[in-house]
Amino acid sequence: MLATALRLPRADGTLAPYVPSTAARHSFAPQPPPRTRVVYAAAHVVADPRAPVDPILGGAIDWDATLAYRRHLWSLGFAVADAMDTAQRGMGLTADLARELIRRVGAEARAVGGNVGFGAATDALGPLTQHGLDAIERAYAEQIALIEEQDCTAIVMASRALAKTARGADDYARVYADVLAGATTPVILHWLGPMFDPQLAGYWGSDDLDAATETFVAIVRANVAKIDGVKISLLDAQREVDLRRRLPDGVRVYTGDDFNYPELIAGDGAKHSDALLGIFDAIAPAARAALGALDHGDRARYDAVLAPTVTLSRHLFAAPTYAYKTGIVFLAYLNGFQEHFRMIGGAESWRSITHLATAFELADAAGLIVDQERAAARAARVFATAGIV
Repeated sequence: MLATALRLPRADGTLAPYVPSTAARHSFAPQPPPRTRVVYAAAHVVADPRAPVDPILGGAIDWDATLAYRRHLWSLGFAVADAMDTAQRGMGLTADLARELIRRVGAEARAVGGNVGFGAATDALGPLTQHGLDAIERAYAEQIALIEEQDCTAIVMASRALAKTARGADDYARVYADVLAGATTPVILHWLGPMFDPQLAGYWGSDDLDAATETFVAIVRANVAKIDGVKISLLDAQREVDLRRRLPDGVRVYTGDDFNYPELIAGDGAKHSDALLGIFDAIAPAARAALGALDHGDRARYDAVLAPTVTLSRHLFAAPTYAYKTGIVFLAYLNGFQEHFRMIGGAESWRSITHLATAFELADAAGLIVDQERAAARAARVFATAGIV
């Protein structure tokens, strides 16, 4: 019996008592990296609610808590993908904060031996004006240079500025060729679909995904020596399977499909995807257990561990998909990784109270709530802000 008598708000306006799940809890103990897959967990940032910076201006970061969460992910054997959309890049995380995040996390990675890749973007360019292709290339180059100074991998993110300026596939081919030519180490190309960022509609020069895929594949083939892999976030499993069959040997596909990651990572016997996933921030212990089973050839155990996490992930990433960060930070708060449920940009308000209540239940059912008593007490505080006492 929990000391906290928590009532969960339902979509129909009723309240239901929280009944703690009896599912086995996953271990948060340190683990070595997976042996058979390369896996990045995209990490969120922890806001500093005591800083006198209004969220509408981006807010401030609690650096101690933010770095501690990355150490948690490293301890479980994951590489960390940082300064990405999970860290609210362009959705609360300002360009200045992104640069500071890259420097601080780069130093922490060197100090503890953690593996990290950083998003290279063009958000240093003002969002209200249209920028020429030369300016876009310079913005990318400056970001890649900063990342390479940290001895880390650059993850070349899709550019809102390029989506606004490019007149067709040739402009994308030109920009990416020039940007990749300047990189001194292989990068990961990031294709983020408009469900994650509506400002990226029509990327690669077309709203037709077949045409966009042709341009994307051509860019990879033309620059293969500079590309470690590609990160695909389109929530379209078959398109990812088809794409990985077409890419040159040696170019990895890092799935960003938070709906279909178990089968894409497991593979089809001929090809598999590695991973660069925002959901791994929230399900890291379960993901590590599943990958351990896959390392040992135990597909049944792998599928069984990940099945309840898919239900959770599909909930967290439900439309509007870009609001998924709210649920991830909520779960981090429930599990004691931060002392508050506040986000930069005020993004804690992006999801309904009923959405968060369901996220709590699904995480609990997946064995991902560390301490049910603490989580219930913290959830009650959040629900109280909506008048649910």
